[in-house]
Amino acid sequence: MAPMGIRLSPLGVAVFCILGVGVIYHLYAGVISSRLAAFRQRRKVDLRELLAASVEAAVLGGKEVKRVREENGLKEKSKGKTREGAKELLTRGDLQSHRKMFNLLKNTFPDVTVYSEEQDNTVDKAASWSRDIPADILDKIEGGKFVPADSVTVWIDPLDATQEYTENLVKYVTTMVCVAIDGKPVIGVIHQPFTGFTAWAFVGHGGNVQSRSSYSLNPPNVIVSRSHAGQVKNYIRDAFGNGTTILPAGGAGYKVLSLLKMPPSDSIDLADIYIHITFIKKWDICAGAALLNALGGHMTTLKGEDINYSGDPLNKGGLVASVDVDHKALLERLPNWEPDKH
Repeated sequence: MAPMGIRLSPLGVAVFCILGVGVIYHLYAGVISSRLAAFRQRRKVDLRELLAASVEAAVLGGKEVKRVREENGLKEKSKGKTREGAKELLTRGDLQSHRKMFNLLKNTFPDVTVYSEEQDNTVDKAASWSRDIPADILDKIEGGKFVPADSVTVWIDPLDATQEYTENLVKYVTTMVCVAIDGKPVIGVIHQPFTGFTAWAFVGHGGNVQSRSSYSLNPPNVIVSRSHAGQVKNYIRDAFGNGTTILPAGGAGYKVLSLLKMPPSDSIDLADIYIHITFIKKWDICAGAALLNALGGHMTTLKGEDINYSGDPLNKGGLVASVDVDHKALLERLPNWEPDKH
């Protein structure tokens, strides 16, 4: 008897091949996927380079802010209103600054998540960091401080204090960049376009800002938002008494700088603490939080909770910021307050 064999038609051969490829794909797809994921996780960012690029971005954005203001080419329009009914304005200064800052950072560090206050589809593929590291950063910060790119969130505010900007109250205006690692603010940059001063700090490693020699809580000078001054004044007087000095000011960045030892300038108010009792966006406060943390200070919610600087851009718990005071004792003096109910 002749040996039996298996004879496949061309169609059968094709089906067999397809099934074989499918089996091989399923065997190796999981391996390939896990290796790609591991490769992505291995992508690192040098934080000294990211700090230098953040400073450059804030300064370049500030140049646009100043130029537009001096040309009186604001072309302001309303983006709507805040929860509290205050008008939110958008100017050409906001947009031009955003384009410089966002594109520089995103093109230089494409694997990093970057959030900006402004939304704009203009892409500038040529914008990138110059690779220059300022001398004071080289002097104070060592290189080689690598972190996984997917742990980094960058918050940029292309123009803080837009309302004051339109009123030509330019002392309040700043541009800001913050780098958060796993939700914690680590690098903060606050640039003043109309004085040219740039404050920066890298938590645990140094910066170019200092706390003042003394602060007081009996009673304190408290800096607050100009747009919500009425409600917050009553809140603060309940906490510290009617003799408390309350300083209404524009811009969260400016308010943080008012807590620090600043270069001699008539344009900075001096405050002991900063309090905000309504909702506020994280691009407004992250850079300031990093500066304060680097000096051993604090920025928390009104209940003393740490603020997570990842994901949702809205901080709903209000905030209290201090430098060289007993922050826990400060929190204990604050009245109960639910920002989401006011």
